[in-house]
Amino acid sequence: MEKRVKTGIMGGTFDPPHFGHLLIAEAARDAFGLDNVILMPSGRSYFKDHQTRKVSDKYDRLEMTRIAAATNPAFTVSDMEVLREGRTYTAETLEILTRDHPETDYFFIVGADTVVSMRTWYHPEEIFSRCTILAAVREDSVKPEALIKEIDALERDFGAGIRLLDVPNVGFSSTDIKNRLEEGRSVRYMLPEEVVEYIRSKGLYL
Repeated sequence: MEKRVKTGIMGGTFDPPHFGHLLIAEAARDAFGLDNVILMPSGRSYFKDHQTRKVSDKYDRLEMTRIAAATNPAFTVSDMEVLREGRTYTAETLEILTRDHPETDYFFIVGADTVVSMRTWYHPEEIFSRCTILAAVREDSVKPEALIKEIDALERDFGAGIRLLDVPNVGFSSTDIKNRLEEGRSVRYMLPEEVVEYIRSKGLYL
């Protein structure tokens, strides 16, 4: 019997990608024995439509993610959602992936705080039927009682498979990094220097 491939998927705006993203992706690969992890920048995420600060150009975010992932041979970067027209929906992405790669088991990596809102996503039943959710738990994320309650409800209502992933708390976010860059403050050790160089060459967040 042919061995099935175990692939992690980590989506997001990656605006910009930082060491926290890479740390979670590597922790998932290590903890669950994943063969590879796909980092997948979103195209137009409907979650970001109402934000005051506009999301950076999708091709800049794609290139920064490629730069950030370049040193890990287990990481690949997908342009699937960047190239798709219209809004980005995880359900549609997973439908395409599972159709084109039936030999692969997918593990969708999200923050634990995301799990409590997943029933409001576009066609959550499609998402849960096509992948296992890996919920990254940090010290500053959702309260454990609320998380466990919602996981039980998702398993009951959708047959979801959700596993918890312990990750170190890095203590900063993409928003923090953008604020620091706008203020002319250091972002050293928060994201790869090559990504910082790209940001400066393009005049992003300045």
